[in-house]
Amino acid sequence: MLDQRSKEQRRAILQVLERARRGHIGSTFSILEIVRVLYEGILRVDPRNPQWPERDRFILSKGHGCLALYLLLAEKGFFPRAELSRFCQFEGILGGHPEYGKVPGVEASTGALGHGFSIGVGMALAARMDRKAWRVFVLVGDGECNEGSIWEAALSAGKHKLDALTVIVDYNKMQSYGSTFEIQDLEPFMDKWRSFGFAVREVPGHDVAALEKVFRALPVEPGKPSAVIAHTVKGCGMPAMENNPEWHHKSKISDEEFAQLYAELGLGRKLNEQ
Repeated sequence: MLDQRSKEQRRAILQVLERARRGHIGSTFSILEIVRVLYEGILRVDPRNPQWPERDRFILSKGHGCLALYLLLAEKGFFPRAELSRFCQFEGILGGHPEYGKVPGVEASTGALGHGFSIGVGMALAARMDRKAWRVFVLVGDGECNEGSIWEAALSAGKHKLDALTVIVDYNKMQSYGSTFEIQDLEPFMDKWRSFGFAVREVPGHDVAALEKVFRALPVEPGKPSAVIAHTVKGCGMPAMENNPEWHHKSKISDEEFAQLYAELGLGRKLNEQ
């Protein structure tokens, strides 16, 4: 059951998409609560100084879910909220994948799935070498975990006992064109991460209180990197798109489809239509 804030954030994202008429909406709604909890109470960041040296680092390795990140960055004040209306527009800064150096608050250009985790491992190693206390969080997709680069990074993180590093897996069990069980079964998933030297926790990925409890208790085990397996639903909150591969990336979304989505959300189309 989504709380009121989750519903309102989904409406805000629908309004962004209504202008752009395209985007990875299924993945965005899969990770929204994870990103929300991180930015609303876990990450040490300063929107007025995005390059603050002591900040925690968050990398959205599954960069196609960027609308969730953009919304939270705008809400936190990293850039004006009006920028959301220029998503995927020539004059805007917000593209279909996050771009480092262009979008304030974005730590890495991602979307070529599999490399964001390696960047995070490097950042965690740099923090240790420089004797810094900041932490690194990397959000990866379950389909992304088919990539060998994910497990190369995991081997390195386990070897170096990077307990300032947390990988969060958006385990919605759907890839771009089918289920993970059909395409490349990941189970036993927790055991895989443990075998690479990680301490592991499972959590319902849309339960804000449960997510906050897990994140506040990090690292799961001192001396080990942490893996948080978040069980989510692709397209969560919208029955028309939940677990529906057609909504992995949707282009040319019609007025009728938007009307159905707003109705399913149970909120008015605009902020004053409740």
